[in-house]
Amino acid sequence: MIGYLKGKVKAITPEAVLLEVGGVGYEVVCSGAAFSRLSSVPKGEEGEVYTYLRIQEDDITLFGFADMQEKSLFLRLTSVQGVGAKMAIAILSAMRPGEVSDAIATADSKRLSGVKGVGKKTAERIILELHGKISADELLGGETVGGRISAPALSQDEDAVSALMGLGFTRQESVRAVDRAKAAGAVTAEEIIGLALKGM
Repeated sequence: MIGYLKGKVKAITPEAVLLEVGGVGYEVVCSGAAFSRLSSVPKGEEGEVYTYLRIQEDDITLFGFADMQEKSLFLRLTSVQGVGAKMAIAILSAMRPGEVSDAIATADSKRLSGVKGVGKKTAERIILELHGKISADELLGGETVGGRISAPALSQDEDAVSALMGLGFTRQESVRAVDRAKAAGAVTAEEIIGLALKGM
């Protein structure tokens, strides 16, 4: 099983990130936080991602996560009947791990069903099957994992990216615009979005 990769970022597309590890290129379908982190790495420089390899009869896919907490939540989500890997990744791309955990803990099905592709019944099933199984650490969601900043700590950047995507820009365009805005001195989410839009 491939559980972690560290290698050169060779290419980034809206669908996946290509990491070169030991001369081999691994195509990784990433969560929002993992995509944001790898997108900020200059091409040819090293990036890292926690991974989960899904093997099916007609498909082999490598999914990538910003940290072990996010990967753990992905595995919990896919344990729910009717929630496949792509839906779990969609949830983790639309919501930060702490938000997902909070929605489950507070039985907020409306919040979960707000994710594209997640219906009301599926959201209710996720809550029913995972309610009470989310740990305190997962609810806090803002700790550092292995010395690395977890996805919730990137909340401001992710909020700005989501806002830009809501205006019709692709995730890749939004991530790059946010990075440029931060490099120009933007601090708050409002400043980041304002500068990002000027640079689009």
